[in-house]
Amino acid sequence: MMKTISFFLLKLPLIVLITAGCQSNKSEFASPNASSSFSVSGESQAIASGRQRTYSGLQYEILSHGTGPRPTAYSMVTVHYTGKLTNGTVFDSSVQRGQPATFSLQQVISGWTEGIPLMQEGSRFRFTIPPHLAYGAAGSPPKIGPNETLIFDVELIRVHH
Repeated sequence: MMKTISFFLLKLPLIVLITAGCQSNKSEFASPNASSSFSVSGESQAIASGRQRTYSGLQYEILSHGTGPRPTAYSMVTVHYTGKLTNGTVFDSSVQRGQPATFSLQQVISGWTEGIPLMQEGSRFRFTIPPHLAYGAAGSPPKIGPNETLIFDVELIRVHH
C-alpha cells in the first residue's frame, strides 16, 4: 500500500504537467474586445471596435484596404506616415514634409517590422505601438520620452521587389 501511494505521489506532478499542456491554444490574434496590456491615455482601455491586437501587443486598425502586394519583414517599402504620442503631439510626419519615406523594414522599430507586413500596397492602417515594440525605456530624445506608446497612421504606397 505504501509503495502504491509513493508511486502515485511521484507521478502526480508529471500528470499535472501533461494535462496542463492539453488546454486549448490561444489564437495569435486576440479578440477585438480584449483588453490592452499597455496604457493609452494614462489608463488601460479595452480595444476600440475595429482594432485588432497581435500576440506581441501591437494594435492595428484598417482605415482603408489596398489591393497590391504585401511586404515581408525584409522588404523595402515607400510609405506616408504621421507619428503621434498618445497625447496627440505629432513627433514626425512624412505627410507634413510632403515627401514619402522609403526604407527597409529591418531598419525601423519592431512595431513597424511586425505591422507593415499586415498591409497590402495601397492600404492605410493606424498602429498603436507599445513601448517594447518602439523605443522602450531609452525613448528617442528629444521628441519621444522613455516608455512611450506611439500611434502611427501609415499609407503603404509601394512595396519594392
